[in-house]
Amino acid sequence: MASPIVTMSFTEAAQKRRTIRALEPKTTVPDSTIIKLAEAAILTVPSAFNSQSARLTVLFGGDHKRLWSIAADTLLARIGEERWNEGTKDRMANFANAYGTILFWDDQSCAAAMEEHAPDIYKDKTDEWIQQSNGMHQYYLWTALNALGLGVNLQHYNPIIDVEVHKTWGVPSEWQLKAQMVFGVPKDGSAPGARLQKLPMEQRLQVFGANV
Repeated sequence: MASPIVTMSFTEAAQKRRTIRALEPKTTVPDSTIIKLAEAAILTVPSAFNSQSARLTVLFGGDHKRLWSIAADTLLARIGEERWNEGTKDRMANFANAYGTILFWDDQSCAAAMEEHAPDIYKDKTDEWIQQSNGMHQYYLWTALNALGLGVNLQHYNPIIDVEVHKTWGVPSEWQLKAQMVFGVPKDGSAPGARLQKLPMEQRLQVFGANV
């Protein structure tokens, strides 16, 4: 399978990757390109012991809107109308008004198998490594979507939406929801400012033995 062509270096794409919440229900590329990116992530992003535990669900159109209707209904029932109207309602509307959402899952059957077969000295680390692989899938797709001109934000309304999401899309019971990645065309004026760096580089990076 050929990966979608992104005419941008990895460094440029990583620098471009930012959280953008103000999104239009539009896309810069065909849905097929986004699907190919998801396939490429599944096939190429690493996992400990090649466990291949990450799973993805890509939602477009009415399915995307249905997800955020589920989240909205769930939150309204939990927090009440007063808090709902203080900003949560608008946030849910912004997510629903984007173009699509990618759901990130961990397959718990793979996690159990990896823990069972891992050497004893590693058994207490398998959950951590599975989370790392899922995070790499998220970063891969976030960076790639931004490189294609799409705005992205990452949300975590799991586990409160899990039951309804499993039921609505027939997701296997072994899949555990980890994150929801919302994407669409950024609205005019939504570009974020410069990144705030909280500490100087020398407090965040160590280098030894380099020939510089």
